[in-house]
Amino acid sequence: MNTTVYLIRHGETEWNKLGKFQGSKDISLSEEGISQAKYLAERLVGSFDYLYTSPLIRALKTAEIISEKSKIKPTIFTEMREINYGDWEGLNVHEIKKAYSHEFDLWKNDKITAPICGGDGSLKNAAKRGKDSVLKIVQVHPGKRIVIVAHGGIIKAAIIGLLNLEMTMYHKMSIGNTSITKLIFNDKFEPVIEFLNDTNHLIDTV
Repeated sequence: MNTTVYLIRHGETEWNKLGKFQGSKDISLSEEGISQAKYLAERLVGSFDYLYTSPLIRALKTAEIISEKSKIKPTIFTEMREINYGDWEGLNVHEIKKAYSHEFDLWKNDKITAPICGGDGSLKNAAKRGKDSVLKIVQVHPGKRIVIVAHGGIIKAAIIGLLNLEMTMYHKMSIGNTSITKLIFNDKFEPVIEFLNDTNHLIDTV
């Protein structure tokens, strides 16, 4: 009996448009992000049994829009909050490279730990949190279809943890706003990725 998980990134925020690391900062959806979430909600009608969300407002609002359409109440799951990037939050990649060049290089290239400047401490820590969180939810609802609304960073970290990948794989995945990544878990709770970063529901907005 397989269990299906849809890992979904929240809609766009103003910080997304500016390329800033958001992390633990509680940034609201932009008007475009709300529009994206509505397209997503239409697509998901009838396709899931349970709805979980990060507590951060950009994810929670996305989940609430999904809930309005599907009539399934979202459950807040704190451990699926975004990676805490510490001192990097509020900065874009160019600013981080300039101010934290050595630390940024380690984060990009270290295959085992990938340390972060403060916050969660490392991608390895985030990968364990993401993996443990997804498995905990799956084990509560075997055989069901589950939507988890979260964030690009923790979704990639969870995939790394679940598939036991090197930390550098974090930088080789793209997770767009309101994208869907579908995982199928078997009876032993072993995952297979069916698809990654699907944003077909946004085709009318391009």
